[in-house]
Amino acid sequence: MASTSVRDVALRAGVSVGTVSNVLNRPGKVSPSTIERVHAAIEALGFVRNDAARQLRAGRSHSIGMVVLDVSNPFFTDVARGAEDRAADEHLTVLLGNSDENADRENAYLDLFEEQRVHGVLISPVGDETVRLERLLRRGIPTVLVDRQTDDDRFSSVAVDDVAGGYLAVRHLLDTGRRRIVFVGGPESLAQVTDRLAGARTAVGETSDATLDVIETDALTVLQGRMAGERIRDLEPSDRPDAVFAANDLLAMGVLQALSMLGAVHVPEEIALIGYDDIDFASAAIVPLSSIRQPSALIGHTAVDLLVREAASPDGFVHEHVVFQPELVVRASTARRP
Repeated sequence: MASTSVRDVALRAGVSVGTVSNVLNRPGKVSPSTIERVHAAIEALGFVRNDAARQLRAGRSHSIGMVVLDVSNPFFTDVARGAEDRAADEHLTVLLGNSDENADRENAYLDLFEEQRVHGVLISPVGDETVRLERLLRRGIPTVLVDRQTDDDRFSSVAVDDVAGGYLAVRHLLDTGRRRIVFVGGPESLAQVTDRLAGARTAVGETSDATLDVIETDALTVLQGRMAGERIRDLEPSDRPDAVFAANDLLAMGVLQALSMLGAVHVPEEIALIGYDDIDFASAAIVPLSSIRQPSALIGHTAVDLLVREAASPDGFVHEHVVFQPELVVRASTARRP
């Protein structure tokens, strides 16, 4: 069955196609009686407007494409919520894609957003996607890097100083008397992981008798954290670290589960544990988890601000780089030793 067109509506209402268009898009230009006739025709014919086609003809849609590393991570959920709230203020919608830390999936979303001619793209990239993102810019699609610091003047960015965050986490562990520290995180292709590790190394380097080992994970998930925790738990007690810094809270939760199984290792008495992001679950863990807090919703809100400003003035826009400072949140998992 053929779909109903604007022309069909116009014939039924006894008006021109242009009048139907005005009723749908600029009703202030049309008399109330004409609006009533057009809407009656729309209802009788079951007409549904094709907003996607209309937006493509206009050259840009009212949607923002957003790609995050892991939508199951509450940190990215909060970032997306902040972006969605700010986008609504501008009468924009957010189309959310989950790359799952997979470059092929990330590229598939970027291809889709390019085809849809979205208003702009927000992305937490898996790796160095400069070439792919440049293509979006050439198509007139502004792009903002989210949760990724950059000095590249071709893109705006909003992030937290992860080097400072890594330093804060390990400096706190050192201040509680810990000296044998393990960093759990990966893959190292993620800039967030390498930056947090760099900050941790700086802190350890300031303390002569402190050491830092690394357990690299394949992803930033609870399962990967549990596997790393099992490796630590299975060491001889004399070989275990006395503190663990996990690259995010999901990893830290997994480490905590593995260490606490059957009372094998007591946190924080034997091993202190700190995570990163300060997701809601951190405070509700069986041992409330110390963490490094990021302003997640504000990150998303600010990213949309940057995107909207660039879309409004693409030629004379000076790209901005917003960097928030992290905050140490201390809970029971890093209590000072007696």
